[in-house]
Amino acid sequence: MSVAKTFYELSAPFKGKVVNFSEFKGKVVLIVNVASKCGFTPQYTGLEALHEKYASKGLVVLGFPCNQFGGQEPGTDDEIVESCQLNHGVTFPLAKKSDVNGPEENEVYHFLKNEKAGILGLTRIKWNFEKFLVDKEGKVVDRFASTTTPEKIDSAIAKLL
Repeated sequence: MSVAKTFYELSAPFKGKVVNFSEFKGKVVLIVNVASKCGFTPQYTGLEALHEKYASKGLVVLGFPCNQFGGQEPGTDDEIVESCQLNHGVTFPLAKKSDVNGPEENEVYHFLKNEKAGILGLTRIKWNFEKFLVDKEGKVVDRFASTTTPEKIDSAIAKLL
């Protein structure tokens, strides 16, 4: 795994193409590890609402499907996208399914966790729907637990926009 020194050096595969995060310069980015069969799955609707409310003002919402927590994201990449569109109206980008912890974790989560540790300084992702908020300069400014709903972080996003 390459080790990015800045947020804008990162990249990730989305729907058949690699997206370079340098495309997000000057934008606020919300990154969430997601799963379609989790108790927190209804948060997809709130994430989509944030996307719809703020995309024109510079918010980018990125979902990273992950099957590491209770096997709650068992589908293929195409099945995940289809389910999210059908059941939650999701139009924000979903990355290729990947790990967010451990030796096979994707480079985005490796970077995010090292930039913003969680409670007690722990870096590992504890469950689905943890959220990272990145400001317009590419600085990871906040990390939210799975239990923090998208609605509760609306004001934090609005301040950064």
